[in-house]
Amino acid sequence: MATIIATASTVAGLSSSSLSSTKRTSLSSGFLKSSVAVRNPLKQVRASGGKFTCFERNWLRRDFNVIGFGLIGWMAPSSIPVINGKSLTGLFFESIGTELAHFPTPPALTSQFWLWLITWHLGLFIVLTFGQIGFKGRTEDYF
Repeated sequence: MATIIATASTVAGLSSSSLSSTKRTSLSSGFLKSSVAVRNPLKQVRASGGKFTCFERNWLRRDFNVIGFGLIGWMAPSSIPVINGKSLTGLFFESIGTELAHFPTPPALTSQFWLWLITWHLGLFIVLTFGQIGFKGRTEDYF
């Protein structure tokens, strides 16, 4: 019996010439990229470790131009004297000085400081938000 196995010239599947003409099977692995395009976009490998994400990693894409122009864009209209001959910025800074006069004591809840603080910053953040949308929309050709 041992002589029969030893006399076999080739073992099937180990690079014999008789298998070169037969159909080859291709093996697939999770480590190799497929040459076929994936139809499901949720299975595409992204830069985030194979997980599909709706936003890119640098979603904020901050730009100091937006911050600078947004601050100037808010300071200019908020410095127009329309509230009893005073501007919103002037009233806000004046209330800061009044509250710093009695520094260790915090501002009272009825102080005008809170109204000017919230109004001034709300306007600033609205201008910065629309500035970011407009500036990035323009540079990325959305409009």
